[in-house]
Amino acid sequence: MGPFLAFKELWRSKGRYLLVSLVVALITALVLFIAGLAEGLGAGNIEYLSKLNADLLLYQEDVEVSIAASRLGRSKLNDVMRVPGIIDVGPISFSRVSIVLDEPPMMSRSDDPTLDVSLIKVEPGEPGEPTVLQGEQLRNRRGKEAIIDLNVARQTSLQVGDEFTIKSIQGTEEEFYTLQVVGITDSRQYSIQPSITVPFLTGEEIKPKAVVDRSASSELDSNIIAVRVDKPADPQGAAAFLDLMKSRLENQVSGIEVVDIQTAYENTPGYSAQQGTLNTQRYFALIIGVLVLGGFFQIQALQKVPQIGVLKAIGAPNGVIAVAQIIQTIVVTTFGVGLGALGTLALAQGLPPGIPIVFTQQSVGTAVLSLLLIGPLGGLVSVRYSLAVEPLKALGLGG
Repeated sequence: MGPFLAFKELWRSKGRYLLVSLVVALITALVLFIAGLAEGLGAGNIEYLSKLNADLLLYQEDVEVSIAASRLGRSKLNDVMRVPGIIDVGPISFSRVSIVLDEPPMMSRSDDPTLDVSLIKVEPGEPGEPTVLQGEQLRNRRGKEAIIDLNVARQTSLQVGDEFTIKSIQGTEEEFYTLQVVGITDSRQYSIQPSITVPFLTGEEIKPKAVVDRSASSELDSNIIAVRVDKPADPQGAAAFLDLMKSRLENQVSGIEVVDIQTAYENTPGYSAQQGTLNTQRYFALIIGVLVLGGFFQIQALQKVPQIGVLKAIGAPNGVIAVAQIIQTIVVTTFGVGLGALGTLALAQGLPPGIPIVFTQQSVGTAVLSLLLIGPLGGLVSVRYSLAVEPLKALGLGG
């Protein structure tokens, strides 16, 4: 009886319920876009660090795990390698340069046909160098070569074997350098920019410099040092061994701070605040959804008081009325969420590659499940009100 009443009313008032489903669809689109933006911006900040082929990262001491402030001299590499349990180490440095393009990148409003990228300097074959999907790994320390990530490849149409030009500021002058693409890796954004990975000495030559001193012979330094350790295969044993190695490194190598990969990317400037802000917006959108649906079904219940009174007067139990209203809220919510999800994903396919929106199974699944719960949750108030309706008062016969 309950399902019959629910679908009968849905059909007779389909325009009204369709309008509410469209409101749910809009709320769904808002929540999914916020979730996609959180994933995209988060990945743009931490993607390179989160995919590092390393177990621990070494920072300069007292810089609060800030990559930009950290400076570690070349001599630290030998000190780290002497620590028992270390398999391999690799210095990593970061800069920003521009790729000169034949055509302006999409979404660019500038007449200057360049693409800003993160320049990542690594030692070939050491931790920090990304694994290529196409082409070869870096071949020598002074090679004029680069591994580009998929974002660079998509926005520039560069392929393995192509040459491209880097623009870098040296002092007060623009300098240009030619590199060859030897490999393409997966998406490795850093600081919300696509990345190119070059040999360390090549990167030292082309990185931007405030003052150019060609006679300087100072020690090369890096922002961080990536470390691989001889950890056991057992996850619990591996975690304990990493803690041991952190203490061992900090005790035996002076002037460093050691953190795991997760701690490193969670301390990326702005990452935590950014994710907190976007998650707050997502939660508010869900609360708005609960209030909108709750208000709609409460108004529906107020308008149906006489009908509910008639049903109760002829012997309809409270369970039938409750089931009918719950089915209505589930159908309206499910239709709206499905419509909003399909529309959002279809719209996302047409977005330019420069917009940092990424939909993952986990983020979309969590958002959709949360949205499917807001209908029944918002409708509980109207169900409770309907169950409290007195038949005689509803029909105007009560004293």
